[in-house]
Amino acid sequence: MSSKLAVQMFTLRDYTKTRKDLEDSLKKISDIGYEAIQFSAIGAMKGDNPEVTPEDARKLLEATGLKCIATHRSWDDLMHNTDKEIEFHKTFDCDFCAIGSIPPDYGHTAEGYRKFLQDATPVIEKLKQAGIRFGHHNHSKEFARTSPGGPRLEDILIDEGPADLMIELDTFWAVHGGVNPVRIIERCHDRVPVIHLKDKAVDVEEGPFIAPIGEGNIDWEHIVPACEEAGTAYYAVELDNFPRDPFDCLASSYRYLKGLVN
Repeated sequence: MSSKLAVQMFTLRDYTKTRKDLEDSLKKISDIGYEAIQFSAIGAMKGDNPEVTPEDARKLLEATGLKCIATHRSWDDLMHNTDKEIEFHKTFDCDFCAIGSIPPDYGHTAEGYRKFLQDATPVIEKLKQAGIRFGHHNHSKEFARTSPGGPRLEDILIDEGPADLMIELDTFWAVHGGVNPVRIIERCHDRVPVIHLKDKAVDVEEGPFIAPIGEGNIDWEHIVPACEEAGTAYYAVELDNFPRDPFDCLASSYRYLKGLVN
Protein backbone atom coordinates (compact mmCIF):
# COMPACT_ATOMS: atom_id res chain seq x y z
CA MET A 1 0.00 0.00 0.00
CA SER A 2 0.99 3.62 -0.46
CA SER A 3 -0.21 5.90 2.31
CA LYS A 4 0.11 8.88 -0.06
CA LEU A 5 -2.57 7.76 -2.52
CA ALA A 6 -6.11 9.06 -2.12
CA VAL A 7 -9.40 9.11 -4.02
CA GLN A 8 -11.10 12.40 -4.79
CA MET A 9 -14.70 11.43 -4.03
CA PHE A 10 -16.02 13.66 -6.83
CA THR A 11 -15.07 10.68 -9.00
CA LEU A 12 -17.78 8.65 -7.24
CA ARG A 13 -20.43 11.36 -6.99
CA ASP A 14 -23.02 9.00 -8.51
CA TYR A 15 -22.13 6.31 -5.97
CA THR A 16 -22.46 8.30 -2.73
CA LYS A 17 -26.01 9.57 -2.89
CA THR A 18 -27.21 7.39 0.02
CA ARG A 19 -25.61 6.14 3.22
CA LYS A 20 -25.47 2.61 1.83
CA ASP A 21 -23.85 3.85 -1.39
CA LEU A 22 -21.25 5.80 0.56
CA GLU A 23 -20.52 2.87 2.86
CA ASP A 24 -20.13 0.47 -0.07
CA SER A 25 -17.95 2.92 -2.01
CA LEU A 26 -15.60 3.51 0.91
CA LYS A 27 -15.18 -0.23 1.38
CA LYS A 28 -14.37 -0.70 -2.30
CA ILE A 29 -11.81 2.13 -2.14
CA SER A 30 -10.17 0.53 0.89
CA ASP A 31 -10.19 -2.92 -0.73
CA ILE A 32 -8.32 -1.50 -3.76
CA GLY A 33 -5.57 -0.35 -1.41
CA TYR A 34 -6.17 3.37 -0.99
CA GLU A 35 -5.79 4.70 2.54
CA ALA A 36 -7.27 8.17 2.14
CA ILE A 37 -10.02 10.18 0.46
CA GLN A 38 -10.94 13.76 -0.28
CA PHE A 39 -14.53 14.61 0.61
CA SER A 40 -16.34 16.26 -2.29
CA ALA A 41 -19.81 15.94 -3.84
CA ILE A 42 -21.11 13.44 -1.28
CA GLY A 43 -24.84 13.48 -1.96
CA ALA A 44 -25.70 11.67 1.28
CA MET A 45 -24.13 14.53 3.26
CA LYS A 46 -25.96 17.35 1.50
CA GLY A 47 -29.10 19.24 2.44
CA ASP A 48 -30.55 20.62 5.66
CA ASN A 49 -31.23 17.14 7.04
CA PRO A 50 -28.55 14.91 5.51
CA GLU A 51 -28.75 11.14 5.76
CA VAL A 52 -25.07 11.12 6.77
CA THR A 53 -23.76 13.66 9.27
CA PRO A 54 -20.05 14.48 9.60
CA GLU A 55 -20.00 12.31 12.74
CA ASP A 56 -21.57 9.43 10.80
CA ALA A 57 -19.08 9.88 7.99
CA ARG A 58 -16.18 9.80 10.44
CA LYS A 59 -17.40 6.43 11.73
CA LEU A 60 -17.71 5.09 8.19
CA LEU A 61 -14.13 6.15 7.52
CA GLU A 62 -12.92 4.53 10.73
CA ALA A 63 -14.70 1.29 9.82
CA THR A 64 -12.82 1.09 6.52
CA GLY A 65 -9.47 2.36 7.78
CA LEU A 66 -9.60 5.44 5.56
CA LYS A 67 -8.78 9.00 6.52
CA CYS A 68 -10.01 12.29 5.12
CA ILE A 69 -6.96 14.26 4.00
CA ALA A 70 -8.73 17.06 2.13
CA THR A 71 -12.09 18.53 1.23
CA HIS A 72 -13.72 20.69 -1.39
CA ARG A 73 -16.02 23.18 0.30
CA SER A 74 -18.25 26.08 -0.65
CA TRP A 75 -16.42 29.40 -0.80
CA ASP A 76 -19.52 31.14 0.53
CA ASP A 77 -19.51 28.89 3.61
CA LEU A 78 -15.77 29.24 4.11
CA MET A 79 -16.03 33.02 3.97
CA HIS A 80 -19.24 33.56 5.96
CA ASN A 81 -19.39 30.48 8.21
CA THR A 82 -15.71 29.95 8.88
CA ASP A 83 -16.15 28.67 12.44
CA LYS A 84 -18.62 26.02 11.28
CA GLU A 85 -16.24 24.97 8.53
CA ILE A 86 -13.43 24.68 11.05
CA GLU A 87 -15.65 22.45 13.19
CA PHE A 88 -16.44 20.30 10.14
CA HIS A 89 -12.76 19.72 9.43
CA LYS A 90 -11.94 19.07 13.07
CA THR A 91 -14.49 16.26 13.04
CA PHE A 92 -12.30 14.43 10.54
CA ASP A 93 -8.96 15.67 11.86
CA CYS A 94 -8.54 17.08 8.35
CA ASP A 95 -6.06 19.91 7.90
CA PHE A 96 -6.64 20.88 4.27
CA CYS A 97 -9.61 22.35 2.45
CA ALA A 98 -9.90 23.76 -1.04
CA ILE A 99 -12.41 25.29 -3.40
CA GLY A 100 -13.06 23.78 -6.80
CA SER A 101 -12.59 27.07 -8.66
CA ILE A 102 -12.78 30.82 -8.24
CA PRO A 103 -16.49 31.66 -7.74
CA PRO A 104 -17.93 33.00 -11.01
CA ASP A 105 -19.07 36.25 -9.39
CA TYR A 106 -15.44 37.37 -9.24
CA GLY A 107 -14.98 36.87 -12.97
CA HIS A 108 -11.99 35.33 -14.68
CA THR A 109 -10.05 38.57 -14.99
CA ALA A 110 -6.94 39.93 -13.32
CA GLU A 111 -9.11 42.34 -11.30
CA GLY A 112 -11.45 39.53 -10.26
CA TYR A 113 -8.62 37.30 -9.09
CA ARG A 114 -7.06 40.14 -7.11
CA LYS A 115 -10.43 40.83 -5.47
CA PHE A 116 -10.66 37.14 -4.58
CA LEU A 117 -7.21 37.26 -3.00
CA GLN A 118 -8.24 40.30 -0.98
CA ASP A 119 -11.32 38.49 0.33
CA ALA A 120 -9.51 35.20 0.85
CA THR A 121 -6.57 36.49 2.89
CA PRO A 122 -8.41 36.88 6.23
CA VAL A 123 -10.18 33.53 5.70
CA ILE A 124 -6.85 31.83 5.02
CA GLU A 125 -5.42 33.36 8.19
CA LYS A 126 -8.35 32.26 10.36
CA LEU A 127 -8.18 28.73 8.99
CA LYS A 128 -4.43 28.69 9.56
CA GLN A 129 -4.89 29.64 13.19
CA ALA A 130 -7.10 26.56 13.51
CA GLY A 131 -4.46 24.37 11.86
CA ILE A 132 -6.19 24.14 8.48
CA ARG A 133 -4.60 25.04 5.16
CA PHE A 134 -6.60 26.49 2.29
CA GLY A 135 -6.07 25.86 -1.40
CA HIS A 136 -7.43 26.55 -4.87
CA HIS A 137 -8.11 23.87 -7.47
CA ASN A 138 -7.67 24.82 -11.12
CA HIS A 139 -9.36 23.96 -14.35
CA SER A 140 -7.93 25.17 -17.67
CA LYS A 141 -9.33 28.71 -17.69
CA GLU A 142 -6.92 29.77 -14.94
CA PHE A 143 -4.14 29.50 -17.49
CA ALA A 144 -5.62 32.11 -19.79
CA ARG A 145 -3.29 35.06 -20.20
CA THR A 146 -4.39 38.38 -18.78
CA SER A 147 -3.05 40.09 -21.91
CA PRO A 148 -1.15 38.96 -25.01
CA GLY A 149 2.20 37.76 -23.72
CA GLY A 150 1.24 38.78 -20.19
CA PRO A 151 0.93 36.70 -17.02
CA ARG A 152 -1.66 33.97 -16.69
CA LEU A 153 -4.51 34.20 -14.20
CA GLU A 154 -2.91 31.35 -12.22
CA ASP A 155 0.26 33.44 -11.97
CA ILE A 156 -1.71 36.03 -9.99
CA LEU A 157 -2.70 33.39 -7.45
CA ILE A 158 0.83 32.00 -7.22
CA ASP A 159 2.83 35.22 -7.31
CA GLU A 160 0.49 37.74 -5.67
CA GLY A 161 -1.40 35.50 -3.26
CA PRO A 162 -0.20 34.96 0.30
CA ALA A 163 2.36 32.21 0.82
CA ASP A 164 -0.31 30.35 2.79
CA LEU A 165 -2.52 30.01 -0.31
CA MET A 166 -2.03 26.42 -1.40
CA ILE A 167 -2.16 25.34 -5.04
CA GLU A 168 -4.21 22.15 -5.51
CA LEU A 169 -2.94 21.52 -9.01
CA ASP A 170 -5.10 19.45 -11.36
CA THR A 171 -2.74 17.81 -13.83
CA PHE A 172 -5.22 17.17 -16.65
CA TRP A 173 -6.56 20.71 -16.68
CA ALA A 174 -3.07 22.19 -16.47
CA VAL A 175 -1.98 20.19 -19.51
CA HIS A 176 -5.26 21.01 -21.23
CA GLY A 177 -4.50 24.68 -20.56
CA GLY A 178 -1.18 24.37 -22.36
CA VAL A 179 1.24 24.40 -19.42
CA ASN A 180 3.74 21.91 -18.05
CA PRO A 181 2.61 20.82 -14.56
CA VAL A 182 6.22 20.26 -13.51
CA ARG A 183 7.01 23.96 -14.00
CA ILE A 184 4.02 24.96 -11.85
CA ILE A 185 5.02 22.51 -9.10
CA GLU A 186 8.61 23.78 -9.13
CA ARG A 187 7.33 27.32 -8.46
CA CYS A 188 5.19 26.20 -5.53
CA HIS A 189 7.53 24.54 -3.06
CA ASP A 190 5.60 23.69 0.14
CA ARG A 191 2.37 24.96 -1.48
CA VAL A 192 1.16 21.74 -3.14
CA PRO A 193 0.21 19.51 -0.19
CA VAL A 194 -2.40 17.71 -2.32
CA ILE A 195 -2.30 17.28 -6.08
CA HIS A 196 -5.11 15.99 -8.30
CA LEU A 197 -4.05 13.32 -10.74
CA LYS A 198 -5.98 12.58 -13.88
CA ASP A 199 -4.47 11.41 -17.14
CA LYS A 200 -5.07 12.71 -20.65
CA ALA A 201 -5.40 10.21 -23.48
CA VAL A 202 -6.33 10.61 -27.13
CA ASP A 203 -8.87 8.70 -29.18
CA VAL A 204 -8.19 8.69 -32.91
CA GLU A 205 -11.80 9.57 -33.70
CA GLU A 206 -12.99 11.48 -30.63
CA GLY A 207 -9.85 13.37 -29.61
CA PRO A 208 -8.55 13.90 -26.05
CA PHE A 209 -10.31 12.48 -23.00
CA ILE A 210 -9.76 11.96 -19.28
CA ALA A 211 -8.21 8.57 -18.58
CA PRO A 212 -7.12 6.48 -15.60
CA ILE A 213 -3.58 7.22 -14.46
CA GLY A 214 -0.98 5.52 -16.62
CA GLU A 215 -3.33 5.04 -19.58
CA GLY A 216 -2.70 8.42 -21.16
CA ASN A 217 0.18 10.71 -22.10
CA ILE A 218 0.81 12.86 -19.04
CA ASP A 219 4.43 12.75 -17.88
CA TRP A 220 4.06 11.09 -14.47
CA GLU A 221 7.71 10.00 -14.37
CA HIS A 222 8.65 13.69 -14.00
CA ILE A 223 5.56 15.02 -12.22
CA VAL A 224 5.81 12.67 -9.22
CA PRO A 225 9.49 13.46 -8.47
CA ALA A 226 8.70 17.18 -8.78
CA CYS A 227 5.88 16.74 -6.28
CA GLU A 228 8.15 14.87 -3.88
CA GLU A 229 10.71 17.67 -4.12
CA ALA A 230 7.98 20.26 -3.49
CA GLY A 231 6.72 18.47 -0.38
CA THR A 232 3.45 17.01 -1.70
CA ALA A 233 1.86 14.79 0.94
CA TYR A 234 -1.03 13.23 -1.01
CA TYR A 235 -1.82 12.28 -4.58
CA ALA A 236 -5.59 12.31 -5.10
CA VAL A 237 -6.85 10.40 -8.11
CA GLU A 238 -9.79 12.18 -9.72
CA LEU A 239 -11.74 11.39 -12.86
CA ASP A 240 -14.42 13.82 -13.96
CA ASN A 241 -15.69 11.06 -16.23
CA PHE A 242 -14.35 7.64 -17.09
CA PRO A 243 -14.17 5.21 -20.01
CA ARG A 244 -15.46 2.25 -17.95
CA ASP A 245 -16.49 1.29 -14.42
CA PRO A 246 -15.09 3.98 -12.08
CA PHE A 247 -13.89 1.50 -9.46
CA ASP A 248 -11.95 -0.36 -12.14
CA CYS A 249 -10.44 2.97 -13.23
CA LEU A 250 -9.45 3.72 -9.62
CA ALA A 251 -7.92 0.26 -9.27
CA SER A 252 -5.97 0.61 -12.52
CA SER A 253 -4.72 4.03 -11.39
CA TYR A 254 -3.69 2.63 -8.02
CA ARG A 255 -1.71 -0.23 -9.56
CA TYR A 256 0.18 2.20 -11.76
CA LEU A 257 0.85 4.79 -9.08
CA LYS A 258 2.01 2.47 -6.33
CA GLY A 259 5.10 1.81 -8.43
CA LEU A 260 5.84 5.56 -8.60
CA VAL A 261 4.70 6.97 -5.26
CA ASN A 262 6.48 5.76 -2.13
